[in-house]
Amino acid sequence: MKTKIINKLSVRLIASISLILLSILSFYTYLIVKNLDKYLTEARFESAYNMSDLIKKSTRYSMLLNRSEDVHAIIKTLGTEIGVQSIRIYNKQGFIIFSTDSEEIFKKVNVTAEACIVCHNSSIPLKSLTNQNKIRIYKNTENKRVLGLINPIQNEPDCYNAACHAHSPKVQVLGVLDVVVSLNGLDKIIAQNTKNTILSAGLIIIFISLFSWLFIINLVNKPIKKLTKGINEVGNGNLNYRIEVNTKNEFGQMAKRFNEMSEKLNEAYDEIKNWSETLNDKVNEKTEELKNIYNQVNQIEKLASLGKLSATVAHELNNPLEGILTFSKLIIKKLNTIQKEDEFRKLIEYLSLISDEASRCGKIVKDLLLFSHEEKDVFAKENLLTIIDKSVNLINHHLEMNNIRLIKEYPQKEIIVNCNAQKIQQALMSLFINSIEAMPREGKIIVKVAAENNQIIIRIIDEGTGITAKDLPHIFEPFYSTKEASNGTGLGLAVVYGIIANHNGEIVVENTTEKGTTFRIKFPQDV
Repeated sequence: MKTKIINKLSVRLIASISLILLSILSFYTYLIVKNLDKYLTEARFESAYNMSDLIKKSTRYSMLLNRSEDVHAIIKTLGTEIGVQSIRIYNKQGFIIFSTDSEEIFKKVNVTAEACIVCHNSSIPLKSLTNQNKIRIYKNTENKRVLGLINPIQNEPDCYNAACHAHSPKVQVLGVLDVVVSLNGLDKIIAQNTKNTILSAGLIIIFISLFSWLFIINLVNKPIKKLTKGINEVGNGNLNYRIEVNTKNEFGQMAKRFNEMSEKLNEAYDEIKNWSETLNDKVNEKTEELKNIYNQVNQIEKLASLGKLSATVAHELNNPLEGILTFSKLIIKKLNTIQKEDEFRKLIEYLSLISDEASRCGKIVKDLLLFSHEEKDVFAKENLLTIIDKSVNLINHHLEMNNIRLIKEYPQKEIIVNCNAQKIQQALMSLFINSIEAMPREGKIIVKVAAENNQIIIRIIDEGTGITAKDLPHIFEPFYSTKEASNGTGLGLAVVYGIIANHNGEIVVENTTEKGTTFRIKFPQDV
């Protein structure tokens, strides 16, 4: 999706520069126009003031001689000068006694008029005016600006001493000379200069903006376009794309770093691609290695368990073999002295005992061979209670040697599960042996079996020394053992964990204290 024009960096830079220039030049134009207006107005004021003094001096002699016609003629003549709109002389009472407009003569003006308001703005008229107060700018009836200059006529000695005048020497102001000049020409000059200044400012803005645009396009926009194109190419998967580097400025450095990044990404991508192509082979290879290691660990644990069962096997085999030997010797003696039929029946009974004891020895050996036999996990429907009983029988001698009672608490009925009986028996025997070894003195082991929430739960509860908080998180890790090196391989509980997990079950330490430990095994009901 193309970037909007307004979002482009070059457009924003040009717009920002143009806006800054417009602001600066607008303020500059305002200052120029204001200063020009002030300068021209002051120049016009000086011109009007000089004209006012000229009129006062030109009419002074005629006024002293009371020659009104001469004064009228002078005012009429000066009133024809370019820019002069009107000339008036007011007496002290506010009557117009001389004017360029003959119709205004002898008319009284309002003290609130433009010519009078300056002096009569308060209850006591002013006797003198500053240059600032002498001037006034307003619009005439044609809505054009004019400048009015008030020039008070002072009562000088020549006035109150003249034979034709009866002015008291105490009177300071005899009247006011009001000269009104047009500012139309000045306004035209200001308007023309304002127009020229604005036009010049506009041309400067356009020129600088155009120059800035060319500058930004060549030095900013083009490098950014190259970088953007490079980023898009890399984003689309073209990791072989490189940006041409022609400069050594910041953009050149960025392009150089971009090319280095693209090269590294391409190398990393090739490496990942190579890994992904061979990943399945590597996973299968590692899986096979782990499987072999697990089988080796399992077999090692079996051998370790067989070592621990040596005493039990010796004891279990010794009892029936002792009976076989005893009854065999007894039969030999009886055969040598046989005389009655009752004695034949006794011999048959002895032979039956020998047969039973021999079968018992064979069964023990068969169980041990099955236990040590390496085979694949073949699942079948088995009675879980029978598997538990076989495991208990194999470690029965351990229980007797350590004065430990094993208590069975489970329903007197079959619990059929789909499992590998040999592996479950191996796991249970390992747990029983761990419990026995954790009980240095006499005590009891309780085996509970129950069905809860569609699950079969086996709890093995001992009265051993418990598991420390430090060891508890690691007990199912391979080769982690709390026993001395000569007493354990550290594989027992790890193998148990693997067997239970292969049966979709779980084994956890439900409770452990200094007074004993409870292992809980869960199997799904439909195992």
